[in-house]
Amino acid sequence: MTVELTGMKTSRESAAHSYSGYVMLVVLAVLVALSIWAIPGLAPGDGASKLEKLSFGGALMGLLLANLIVAAGFFMIQPNQAAVITLFGEYRGSERSEGLRWVWPWMMRKKISARAHNIHSERVKINDLRGNPIEIACNVVWRVADTAQATFDVDDYKEFVNIQIEAGLRTVGSRHPYDDFEGEEVTLRGSADVINRELLEELNDRLKVAGIVVDEAGLTHLAYASEIASAMLKRQQADAIIAARAKIVLGAVGMVEDALTKLSQDNIVEMDDERRAAMVSNLMVVLCGDKDAHPVVNAGSLYQ
Repeated sequence: MTVELTGMKTSRESAAHSYSGYVMLVVLAVLVALSIWAIPGLAPGDGASKLEKLSFGGALMGLLLANLIVAAGFFMIQPNQAAVITLFGEYRGSERSEGLRWVWPWMMRKKISARAHNIHSERVKINDLRGNPIEIACNVVWRVADTAQATFDVDDYKEFVNIQIEAGLRTVGSRHPYDDFEGEEVTLRGSADVINRELLEELNDRLKVAGIVVDEAGLTHLAYASEIASAMLKRQQADAIIAARAKIVLGAVGMVEDALTKLSQDNIVEMDDERRAAMVSNLMVVLCGDKDAHPVVNAGSLYQ
């Protein structure tokens, strides 16, 4: 059956009418046995008339033709496989019943696998939302859901899948920045679940015209293009250093505050503002420095 959709006829899978191959196998065995019996048993003698000979020849040709017709109609359906059946170019349904099946030999059968296919795409170079060139690749698990659409609505459904995977990957990759430098909520590197879900939805939307369903899609490779990889690596390292320094300073401030509060509460030492400033400076240097601190013994007074 077909339905109109945006100006084109879209095929829809329907069940084919076929027969059990095992029953037809018994019929073929009977025909073969009848043919073997008829050749010596019904053959006319030397004195038979011309009409008897013609009748025997016609009956024998009929039996042989019946054998050929029955024998040519068998086909096998394996698990997760379908056969698209056409009659003189007209779609007559898809057979999904497993085992030995039989149809009239003038009905064409094209087998299509309904099993899951796994594709690892090639690395594609695209520009992210910021215009930075990146390399991206994905892994896609797909299967044929509608055999009629896969056969009649696209020229080569496997090639169609490969092209649409690349197109969908480019579309999703260009929607988001590679990394979160300016407070973006979704990034290619940091939001894998969101990106994979978007890619799955994008591919299903693109491939539904071919009767293809994508069960799983996810990025397998993501990196800056070689021409900017070095510069971006330095930027990432700088951001990481700044973030680490900020965390160290915040922690050091809290530790210094706790130390001064504890010294004052326990009356360990009385400090005026200048002494407190000196202690804060020393503690911050010790806590935030990259190298181990070396103690210095002060034999005099702070004011000398």
